[in-house]
Amino acid sequence: MARQERAVRTRNALIESAAELFDRDGFETASLSTISARAGVSNGALHFHFASKAALAAAVCEAAAQRLGRITGEGGEQEQADGALQILIDASHALLRGFSHDVVLRAGFDLGDSPESTGAGEDLHRRWQGWVEAVFAQADREGTLADDVSAQDAALAVVAAVAGFEALGGQDPQWLSPATLTRFWGLLLPRLAEESVLGRLVASGTAAEAG
Repeated sequence: MARQERAVRTRNALIESAAELFDRDGFETASLSTISARAGVSNGALHFHFASKAALAAAVCEAAAQRLGRITGEGGEQEQADGALQILIDASHALLRGFSHDVVLRAGFDLGDSPESTGAGEDLHRRWQGWVEAVFAQADREGTLADDVSAQDAALAVVAAVAGFEALGGQDPQWLSPATLTRFWGLLLPRLAEESVLGRLVASGTAAEAG
């Protein structure tokens, strides 16, 4: 059992180290020897867990996909009480917090966009887009979108905005701040939401309100 636990810790350390170096230097530049040294393990231990750099990148993407799944799945039990739009607001705040503080999540999104690492793992931008589209479709069924708002157009605006915050945040962390995203939702919601539900929506996210 202790051996298995050590193996899990080693594997996780390598994934974290790889994510940091892929995020900092890019997939092509990061070397396996540097990744193993940063993780504090031997090259042999790295190759025991991962046959190649592509396999390691795929593991980073898988770990990032699991974290994205937790972000987008958190609202499952709350959906009836809070409604689809609040679930989306909360998830967008959680995602930007992840981009700011979670190098594995950030690297996983970047790897999906990298030509050099094509095939390393799931395209997380596409996965996020599909989820946002599904949430807006649910909001449409709930009747919480304004009458003249298309669910498809609304999803397009939110996906593009979040991608923009992610890209700009790489140079200026202010773009990933809760205040920036709250201002975005404060601007968008009066156009997006049906008037009777607008007053119940929390642009800063329900986690901030609870805090």
